[in-house]
Amino acid sequence: MALLSLRNVTRRFGGIVALDGVSFDVGEGQIVGLIGPNGAGKTTAFNVITRLYTPNEGEVEFAGENLLKAPVHGIVRRGIARTFQNVELFRTMSALENVLVGAHTRGRDSEQQALEALDYVGLAPIARRAVAGLPFGTLKRVELARALVAQPTLLLLDEPAGGLNHEEVAELGRFIRQIRDDRKLTVLLVEHHMNLVMGISDHVHVLNFGRQIAGGTPAEVRANPAVIEAYLGTDDTHAGGNGAGSAHAGEPVARDPDGAA
Repeated sequence: MALLSLRNVTRRFGGIVALDGVSFDVGEGQIVGLIGPNGAGKTTAFNVITRLYTPNEGEVEFAGENLLKAPVHGIVRRGIARTFQNVELFRTMSALENVLVGAHTRGRDSEQQALEALDYVGLAPIARRAVAGLPFGTLKRVELARALVAQPTLLLLDEPAGGLNHEEVAELGRFIRQIRDDRKLTVLLVEHHMNLVMGISDHVHVLNFGRQIAGGTPAEVRANPAVIEAYLGTDDTHAGGNGAGSAHAGEPVARDPDGAA
């Protein structure tokens, strides 16, 4: 059963088409990867789902409801929470205070729930420390706790492995599965670390220049010629040095209009 459905979603920024008739489902209880080179439209899709952007065309349905009729401030109450590619925290506030921002919909006992969320991600000892100066990986866990304290049914993770080393990425993969299982939620994951995406996802959807070019199991997507071309580029792309394979797989020069992948 699909918890989230995008149908023919198009989002334009002037003459730039960031999403071009994109359609995909996210099944309830699944971990679903959304991948593609930088500029493919992945974060734009997240911003449409969370109502930061309104699409020019198409429909977004969540738990049987037309999400495009929901106010922006009502998205969290409906069960959707997210993290960001670039960590968005209040640097002068403590870890606990930042997580409390995500607990505003929970009413009474918010502080206790925020402390429990920090403990769940392993940050109870620094709950009352200001986040300024904390390591980047720790900041990402604070942001994850802020998303989890909202008790979502759909968790959107935007490049959670950014800045992590190989061992930390492997641990993150295990933790995402644990979150899904412990909290009975659904995860939609944008990520450039293909080993992570392919290792934990039930389904993977692939965008390139705003269009969906593939979707299926990790094995099906990995073997898809269109996906291989999008990530490795053509001979001309390699010669120009802008192909995804020329540096970090999946990271050519082009970017989304909002500056995110």
